[in-house]
Amino acid sequence: MWKALQNRLRSPDSFVSMILGLAVVLVVGTLIYNYATKRVPQIQKEAEQKKAEEQAALGQKHTVAAGESLWSISERYYQSGYNWVDLQKANNLTDADAIEVGQELTVPKVTPIQPQGEITSTSTVAKPQTYTVVHGDTLWDISMKFYNGDGYQWSKIAQANGLANPDLIHAGNVLTLP
Repeated sequence: MWKALQNRLRSPDSFVSMILGLAVVLVVGTLIYNYATKRVPQIQKEAEQKKAEEQAALGQKHTVAAGESLWSISERYYQSGYNWVDLQKANNLTDADAIEVGQELTVPKVTPIQPQGEITSTSTVAKPQTYTVVHGDTLWDISMKFYNGDGYQWSKIAQANGLANPDLIHAGNVLTLP
């Protein structure tokens, strides 16, 4: 057996092929080892981060003032009203509109939600200056109708009309559309 191996290795091509084969095996082995050893700590780090977020989820307290909604409180703490859902979940509120003056709410530590998509200053659709609410309308529906299918513009309508509770609009109300 040794003689057969020695005969094969006498050829320079065989020797070079064997060296290159060993190099490939070493490189692949090193890559697999590095991936495996770095992946385990990454998984552990992600699990620890998730646990820390869950433990630190409940942060500071806020006392509800007159005229406030979960949206306005969310805008105050996160500079984004879209986090109102996080406030609702953190305080186990079944009805987001059922907050009372003086009620103490927990403000969770979460990442602010920003609207997706491109924000432009011009629009191709001419928007009327006012709109008269009909039975069954919601600010979301009105926004979808007048802002190119972007329902999230309802907050602008609510702000422009000084609505403390955007869910309370009635047929016959005349709303200014910014």
